[in-house]
Amino acid sequence: MSEIKSVIAKNISALRVYNNMTQLELAEKLHYSDKAVSKWERGESIPDISALISISELFSVSLDDLVKSEDILKPYEKVPEKKHNLKAVKLIVDVFIWTVALFMFVLTVIINGGHIKFSWLYFVYALPIDLIVSVVLNSIWFNKRTNYYFVSGLIWSVLLAVFATFYYFKSNIKTMLLIFLLGIAGQVIIILWSFIRPKKKK
Repeated sequence: MSEIKSVIAKNISALRVYNNMTQLELAEKLHYSDKAVSKWERGESIPDISALISISELFSVSLDDLVKSEDILKPYEKVPEKKHNLKAVKLIVDVFIWTVALFMFVLTVIINGGHIKFSWLYFVYALPIDLIVSVVLNSIWFNKRTNYYFVSGLIWSVLLAVFATFYYFKSNIKTMLLIFLLGIAGQVIIILWSFIRPKKKK
């Protein structure tokens, strides 16, 4: 029994460290306390079967490997650059969005005979689009906790885009500044949302 505890403890620790996660981050993903994770990694206790299944799914290893394997990181050898590749894909998407905005800017300026006019708005609109993509990709591939920052940026960028559009059409600027009150309200909601945590198991 002590040997199984030792193997499981070593494997959980190795997988967590390899994936650049703290004990607290792993605990939050599994809906357990960080103290429970700490006990697992020290071999003082063994996760229940539901926790073991969650760990195996989270790190894409088999349950059998998790409780028996001497080389738990072997499945990762096939894709050692997985996270690096995902970040590269995210960067390519970002560059593509801003390249499209630049293309539309240049094209519009050429069509308008060199006059910029409203062409600069393409860059203003590109920002919320980029942030929407960031929220989606971050939810799928990366740490969902950082979505708070992306959503905050998205709210303010959308309000900025609305303000910039009305500014171009010479609307009442002082009145339009009031729309940023919506941003303050949205920011308060996001801050309160960040305090919500799933119930942790001991």
